[in-house]
Amino acid sequence: MKRPATRYVTVGGSEIAYQVMGTGPPDLIWVTGLAGDIDLRWDSPVFAKYLSDLASMSRLILFDRRGTGASEAVSGDALPTWEDFADDVGAVLDASESEQAVVFGECDGGGLALLFTAMHPQRVSALILANTTARSARAPDYPVGIAPEEIDIRVEMARSVWGTPDMVQFEFPSRVHDPEFIEWLARMCRATATPKSAAAQLRYSHESFDARDALPLIQAPTLVLHNQNLFIPIAMGRYLAEHIDSAKFVEFPGADFFLATSDDAMAEIAEFLTGSRPAPEIDRILATVLFTDIVGSTQRAVAEGDQRWTELLDAHHTAVRSELQRYRGTEINTAGDGFFATFDGPARAIRCACAIRDRVDSLGLQIRAGVHTGEVELSDQGLHGLAIHIGARVGAAAGADEVLVSRTVADLVAGSGLTLADRGEHDLKGVPGPWQLFAVES
Repeated sequence: MKRPATRYVTVGGSEIAYQVMGTGPPDLIWVTGLAGDIDLRWDSPVFAKYLSDLASMSRLILFDRRGTGASEAVSGDALPTWEDFADDVGAVLDASESEQAVVFGECDGGGLALLFTAMHPQRVSALILANTTARSARAPDYPVGIAPEEIDIRVEMARSVWGTPDMVQFEFPSRVHDPEFIEWLARMCRATATPKSAAAQLRYSHESFDARDALPLIQAPTLVLHNQNLFIPIAMGRYLAEHIDSAKFVEFPGADFFLATSDDAMAEIAEFLTGSRPAPEIDRILATVLFTDIVGSTQRAVAEGDQRWTELLDAHHTAVRSELQRYRGTEINTAGDGFFATFDGPARAIRCACAIRDRVDSLGLQIRAGVHTGEVELSDQGLHGLAIHIGARVGAAAGADEVLVSRTVADLVAGSGLTLADRGEHDLKGVPGPWQLFAVES
């Protein structure tokens, strides 16, 4: 989905950055807190997918509250009141020409979502609360809160790791082995606030915020989502659900602070908004892969000369594509004189390889071919997975005019009428263990 344009609306003398994407209905405004920048979020494939998924089921409205991201900075010594922060929500809805919206409060943005929903019930069609709380600090009537000494530890930790690679282990433990994500998270935090400002805002939210009185006033249908993250104990999520009339509470796996990495949470949101859960994305399939290339192509190119070799390559490519079409193969990639294709069955792939071999023989060319069946991963960038590497290595082990197949393929085509000869075990470069290969006899 295309990155939306950033616009500004003025509220309380401060400029608030916001974006709108999708068509809806419904409108959905995503309310977050400190760690975010409206523009940099789109630089992360993880968050870009998350926001695009939300926009696929709503008209999504995003903004940075005062003092964060692309919105106007505020002094740590003179932070706005929580009612002022809630005014940011209303101003952005007005600027987006939204009369009524689903309010989605996530992490430290949940408090603003609660306040706005209680103050403006006519503007809220539904409420989603994720990994958030009505109050952080412990109190005699709120034993699930955080002790004062723990608040001090959190504030100092935020000051010391803010904007550094160490942030990831606290906010996104599932991404500690993802260098690209780690670099992005650190950069986004630095763009959001300085360590001093982040620490001041964190202390302010922990020590001054209490929206418990708003909970009985919530009239909108409410979904409360919570996992085992390090910042907001799950007991606080249960407290929200217990004190909001008819709220649904869902605990989901994981420990990341935001929902962006959780398909389970997204499925719950989709069902809450649309009445149905999304169909699971098929990202891994069983496929048969075929690799072919011309034997001795470099020497042949030198012997033939550029013009003649180009003509031969064109004829070769035409022949290969003709046979792929005949046997219902799908061309995935062509590099030089080699082809990579997939099939929905191994017998068809073998017969196609033999047909290609016989066809190009009339051109005075010899090929080698390899066939393997295994699980491959689908992505926007194409096909990936060990099965592809194995197929390429099987092809590389073949001799001139030879079609080699893996043991997996040999077992699958038993009874098909194809004749295979055992070629023994081979070590395939970059693939663990010995592999038994078979040659197609025809």
